[in-house]
Amino acid sequence: MKKTTISIAFIVLLFLSPFIFWLLQGNEPLNVAIIDKTVPSEEYREHKGLTWVLNHQRYVKEDESDYLADTDYFGFMPDEAKKDYEVRGVEEMGSGHDLIYLADTYGVYEDDLPWQEAEGERSELVYGGLEMAEWQMIKQQVRDGGSDLVVEFNTFASPTDSAVSADMEEFLGIKWSGWSGRYFPDLASGSEVPEWIVQNYEQDAEDWQFTGGGFVLVEDASGEIVVLSEERGDIENAGLQVKFTELGQTAFDLEESPTFDYWFDINEAQGETEVLAEYEWPLNEQGQEALSERGIPENFPAVLHTSMNDSGVYYFAGDFVDIEDVPSFYRYGGLAKMKDWLSFGGSDSFYWKTYVPMMETILADSAEKERDTEERVSVAAEKGGISYPSRVNGEQFEVFEGGEWKDFTVKGVNMGMAKPGTFPGEAAISREEYDRWFKEIGEMNANAIRVYTLHPPAFYKALAQYNKTAETPLYLYHGVWIDEEPLEETLDAFTPEITERFQQEMKKVADAVHGDAQVDEEPGHASGNYTADISDYVIGWMIGIEWYPFTVDEMDKKYPDLGDFSGTFIETEDANPMEHWIAQQLDELAVYEYETYKSMRPLSYTNWVTTDNIDQPAEPSEQEDMATVDPNHIRTKGELAEVGMFASYHVYPYYPDFLNLEEKYTEFIDHRGERNNYAGYLRDLNESHDMPLLIAEFGVPASRGMTHKNPFGWNQGFISESEQGEIVSRLYEDILEEGMLGGLVFTWQDEWFKRTWNTMEYDNPNERPFWSNAQTNEQQFGLLSFDRHKVKVDGEDDWQEGTLLDEKEQGALRSLSMDSDERYVYVKAEFDPKQEWWNEDSLRLYFSVRENEGIEVAEEFLADFELSIKGKEAALKVAGDYDTFYYDYYNRLEMIPKEPDIENNFHPMRLALNKKFTRPDTGEVYPFEYYETGELRFGIADPEDEQYDSLNDYYYSEEEGILEIRIPWMLLNAKDPAKKEFTGDLQKDGIEASMTVNGIKAAAVLEDENGDEIESMGLEDSKVYSWEAWELPETQERLKESYYILQETFKDPK
Repeated sequence: MKKTTISIAFIVLLFLSPFIFWLLQGNEPLNVAIIDKTVPSEEYREHKGLTWVLNHQRYVKEDESDYLADTDYFGFMPDEAKKDYEVRGVEEMGSGHDLIYLADTYGVYEDDLPWQEAEGERSELVYGGLEMAEWQMIKQQVRDGGSDLVVEFNTFASPTDSAVSADMEEFLGIKWSGWSGRYFPDLASGSEVPEWIVQNYEQDAEDWQFTGGGFVLVEDASGEIVVLSEERGDIENAGLQVKFTELGQTAFDLEESPTFDYWFDINEAQGETEVLAEYEWPLNEQGQEALSERGIPENFPAVLHTSMNDSGVYYFAGDFVDIEDVPSFYRYGGLAKMKDWLSFGGSDSFYWKTYVPMMETILADSAEKERDTEERVSVAAEKGGISYPSRVNGEQFEVFEGGEWKDFTVKGVNMGMAKPGTFPGEAAISREEYDRWFKEIGEMNANAIRVYTLHPPAFYKALAQYNKTAETPLYLYHGVWIDEEPLEETLDAFTPEITERFQQEMKKVADAVHGDAQVDEEPGHASGNYTADISDYVIGWMIGIEWYPFTVDEMDKKYPDLGDFSGTFIETEDANPMEHWIAQQLDELAVYEYETYKSMRPLSYTNWVTTDNIDQPAEPSEQEDMATVDPNHIRTKGELAEVGMFASYHVYPYYPDFLNLEEKYTEFIDHRGERNNYAGYLRDLNESHDMPLLIAEFGVPASRGMTHKNPFGWNQGFISESEQGEIVSRLYEDILEEGMLGGLVFTWQDEWFKRTWNTMEYDNPNERPFWSNAQTNEQQFGLLSFDRHKVKVDGEDDWQEGTLLDEKEQGALRSLSMDSDERYVYVKAEFDPKQEWWNEDSLRLYFSVRENEGIEVAEEFLADFELSIKGKEAALKVAGDYDTFYYDYYNRLEMIPKEPDIENNFHPMRLALNKKFTRPDTGEVYPFEYYETGELRFGIADPEDEQYDSLNDYYYSEEEGILEIRIPWMLLNAKDPAKKEFTGDLQKDGIEASMTVNGIKAAAVLEDENGDEIESMGLEDSKVYSWEAWELPETQERLKESYYILQETFKDPK
């Protein structure tokens, strides 16, 4: 008896344990607003599946009560007993919801009502469609109130007005094709297929004679009907396959789903909207043709997601929640999982296996966000109803963090708008790239980013998302760009068109950082729907560009009696006209943000050494010291005085020239006890300002090509990646030591579209983004490289591709091969490792790109270039009549002497560094300066090798007998290797001469110490190395050595 009692008790306990487990979980308040306008009967099938999940997961309303399917929604509320209805309008739902669920807006038609006799045709609408005022209320709660949003199928179509649909599509980041559809297990007339579908079909086609299963598609505007019949062979089986993408698998921890066989619509993702799951049709060839004729895709999104500020927004492109029956009880732990296990096929299976797990995740995220919101400390201070996340306090910059003001030393990077294969104005950087870059910037121990102009919406969404979870946020200094050309053409910033456009741009950017901008497409500019509010992390405005000194000077002459400016928040004292204009723009921006968003932040404008407020008598170039734009003449007032201003300058160590000439800088002794022109200038600059100063750009490029020299080796170019890191770290230490607010390194990513003065005449300006020019230093200031280094120059026999040009079985030299990528032409010469030639003999490689032109090195080989290698010394030379440097500086500018017999002599390859000038304060004349860029450096050039040096050009392994060389495209006179464009006939057509080549011929000659030929290859019947032209470059992201050096510097800046 006792055993029986125990057994019974055990069974009862086992049966009750899920209920007890459910009770122990505890309630969690979650304020969910359900909108359902399609409730013709008291079945509530369009939303009761949601209320069941809410109750089963123990989410309760604000009053701690459960959700009821018959009352807890907004929309059409039928009363079958009274044969009547009432409407609980969307306008009644109020605000403060954690989640808004837009279940169905199709509405109710007269024949849908259970107390009406249905005829199967479309009858008069009783109630339905989403009104613009309702949608705007929902939108505002999502955008400004932090509500998450789930929107289901059937919200775009009739009876919702097209203007509302268009606005919804834009907000959700999707584009509806106009097509909706459903799978019917039986297409026969009189079955589940609505009569109006049959009638529409028969109006445009033959009689409806379908039987068996199939899809019916409806085009909303035209009413066109398309049928994909299983019986006819259009499809293979029932329902749509639902496949989760990688993003969807991560979001929901789901990989598979049962087929979906109810109503759906066909959309495509726009902008940064993510596709979490896709539909796939079970099509045969005949079905594929039917869809293709109408432009209907074979795969299309099933679940889409985007984020807006703190809100998650989902679109379910199907009637996912529609379910005929759910259990009448929900107080049973694990019941949903049991139903999942026991469901096999049909719409119920999709509900339990796919819909319920997705909603559990979405609801949990909303609940967690609500808890986080309650715990979150404000990141912006408030005073008088005005919020501000940062301020200038005396000589210190501060941010409001953790509920208090904290000193902020800027250690950051600039970020441009371009990546390889695009110009900046294409705004082509993707969300994934921004996400990855922000993570890497944060891991570099940086705390700030500066942008010059409006980026695409992905930038703001990615930054908002990063700062949600990052232990240390990334703050932003946001610029506002002004077009350079009109300023240089008119020499007058007061030109109405210039001012009006700039002020429009300022307001547009302000709207964007507050997540409240819809920017129309415009060539050369970012556009899209800006919904991410990052204003709490925008700690400073930095408007404008490096001001053109002739514009500043001309405005001084044009407006001599303009006087000072006095605005709402900005005023000037002793301002020149340009300073007056800048003050006016700063005031316009501050007033707009104050009035529109009750927000403000410290103000600044871009400045550079050229327009600083210090006279430089040693500067040889008139334009580099002719104009001043002095921040001291601009002041804040009113509420903005609480926030303040700061000066921001671009300062590099090698230019303008006075930095390398003026003895008070070149002889200045820094905190290390060393001579330091950069620190000397910084001290002068800081002492000449009444406000704190931020170095908004500084750096050196890790490039092969060089443009300017610095007396201490901090040159503009011919700097390795490791040297870049060491120099930039040193400059940053100087910035802090001289009392600046900090610095922003120029720049995060390499910028292939850039040009520089000493190479810009030798390439095609329209094609720069499509290849990587190692000779143009401006392209390689970044800490992030995109060069893929197709061949790792390390003397290893590991070529996967390339072209074998010649080979032989005798002698020391055995073969010659070539390959290329976006940056280099690679040459491999294989030698017999048993024969020692490296320390005794010389190798000459010859290259030809011109037809029937060049220097004759053999009867059948005319060479345009000669590469001489003698052990660890090597140099590339160019035929005199194909020498762009010689043509430029002898033929055109007459700055160098004439060379004899240029058709038959090779010239060293050179780049200009400075033209002849006279130092004005001493009268000292400095001659024309250049350097030999054709000299090649020996060493390993594999980034993964610990001996890697980014300036290395060639390496020979005596053990392997492998010589590998990489030659920058421009050193072979390539103007655009992507299109096989090279410099043409210089002597005939000048520096702009261009030609398209088939390829490059190569030959090799091994010589003894006396210069006598030992053996050769390719001089007779030489083969041509050719390569496939490309439209878009292949790239591979790689953090340079400088990144890791700076990471250490930023970890603990002194």
